[in-house]
Amino acid sequence: MHLVLVEPEIPPNTGNVARLCAATRTTLHLIEPFGFKLDDAQLKRAGMDYWQHVEWQRWKNWIEFAASLPPEARLWFIESGGAKHYAEVKYGADDYLVFGRETAGLPKALLEAHREHWLRIPMFNQEARSLNLSNCAALVLYEALRQQGFSGEISSK
Repeated sequence: MHLVLVEPEIPPNTGNVARLCAATRTTLHLIEPFGFKLDDAQLKRAGMDYWQHVEWQRWKNWIEFAASLPPEARLWFIESGGAKHYAEVKYGADDYLVFGRETAGLPKALLEAHREHWLRIPMFNQEARSLNLSNCAALVLYEALRQQGFSGEISSK
């Protein structure tokens, strides 16, 4: 699996997502610009000592990232307003889960261009503006891994 953060802004969220990616052997793609420096202490603290176990790539912008994708790549854009919720689709082992900035989400033009792959996470209280980015990433990633039978899971013995 691949997890993509487009222009992340909050270091602890990115650190938590890196830790998630390390634990699940998921490739992390970070697309600039960032709202922090990669040597930020909060980023390192949230990611703990997991950064050395994360397969990750840094991209200068969405265009550079998109140009690197194989032709068969399937991207899922997780953002409020999607026609389907994240558990209504079938994920593949090489799919990309795309999340936007904490304050602004994904660009509307990008979402409109990929309407058939625009997914939402259901919410039940309109007073709650959003969920935490790292929580959203974990929710969707673990659903995708569940659908694949948690292939490669380490025995808990």
